[in-house]
Amino acid sequence: MDEVMTAADASSISGSETDPSSSFLPFNFPLISAFLSFALGQFIKLFTAWFQEKRWDSKRMLGSGGMPSSHSATVTAVAAAIGLQEGAGGSAFALAAILACIVMYDASGVRLHAGRQAERLNQIVCELPPEHPVSSVEPLRDSLGHTPLQVVAGAVLGCTIAYLLKFYG
Repeated sequence: MDEVMTAADASSISGSETDPSSSFLPFNFPLISAFLSFALGQFIKLFTAWFQEKRWDSKRMLGSGGMPSSHSATVTAVAAAIGLQEGAGGSAFALAAILACIVMYDASGVRLHAGRQAERLNQIVCELPPEHPVSSVEPLRDSLGHTPLQVVAGAVLGCTIAYLLKFYG
C-alpha cells in the first residue's frame, strides 16, 4: 500500500520547526561568539585603562591596543566555536585556527613594534624646535599592538565566551 506524506509530516520529520535556519535571524554560534568577545574585550579596556591610568578614557572602547586584545578574543572565539560545534578535525576549524594564529602573531609582533616606533617618532618631533616644519604635525597613534600578555588574555576571553555560549547560552 502506498502511503501519502503530507506537508505537516514532512516538516515534523525534517525538524524545520526547530531548525535555526528557518527563523528570521538564524543563530550563528561562531559569529555570535566573535561579536560578543570583541564587544566584551573592548568594554573591559575601559577598566584596565582606568586601573593603569586612574582616569576614565572612553576612547579605549573604540581604539586598538590595550588589555585585553579584542582582535585575539574575536579570532579565538571563532576558532573555539567552530571547534566546539563541528569538531577539531574539520577544515573550517583548521582554517580558523591558522587565521587566529596569524592575527595574534601580527598583534604582538608587527603592530606592537609599529606602535613603539610611533612612540619614538613622536618623542623626536616633540624635541624639535618650534620653527621646524615638522614640529607642528599631529602625533602618530602609538597604541597599535599588544604585548604577549594582552594577546593571551584576549585568547582566553574568546575561548571562554565560546565555551559559555555553547554550554550555557
